Amino acid sequence: MGIEIERKYLLSNNEWRKQVRKQVLFQQGYLANNEKSSVRIRIEGDVANINIKSMTLGRSRSEFEYVIPLSDAEELMNTLCFKPIVKKTRYWVDFAGKCWEIDAFNEENQGLIVAEIELDAEDEVFEVPSWIGKEVTHLERYYNMCLREYPFSQWTDKEKEAHCIAVE
Repeated sequence: MGIEIERKYLLSNNEWRKQVRKQVLFQQGYLANNEKSSVRIRIEGDVANINIKSMTLGRSRSEFEYVIPLSDAEELMNTLCFKPIVKKTRYWVDFAGKCWEIDAFNEENQGLIVAEIELDAEDEVFEVPSWIGKEVTHLERYYNMCLREYPFSQWTDKEKEAHCIAVE
C-alpha cells in the first residue's frame, strides 16, 4: 500500500521564488469522491496519471498513482471529470536537504499559494524556511478536491483573511 505523508503551509513572503529549480503546469480533474476516497486524473506538463487517495484528513493518507497515456487523461478530463478542473503551477524549491512543492493556483483559485513537503515519517524533523507561514495540513479547504468544489475565488473576504496570507 502506498502512503503519502505530507504537510501543507501558507507562505509568509515571496523569498522562495529566488530558489525555484523547476516549474510545471498541472491540471487535475476528479472522477469521483466519497467519504472513503477520491479518484483524480492529473496532467503534469506532458505526463499523465490516475491517482486514488484516501479521504483521511491529516499528515498521512493512502495513495496509489499510475501513469496513463496523455491522450487518455485529456479525454477523461474533457468528458468524465467534474468541473472545474483545478489548474496550478507547481514550483520545486530545495531547502536544507528537502524538496518543497509550491502550488500557485490559477483560474478559479487564482491568488492562493500553498507549500507542501513530503516526509518519510509523521514525526520527521525538518528545517522550516523563513518564507513558510501558517500550517494548514488539517484544514480541508486547502485540499485540491475541496478547492474544486469551493474555489478560492468564492471565499469571503473574512475566510481569506482568516486563513490566507496574500503574497503575490
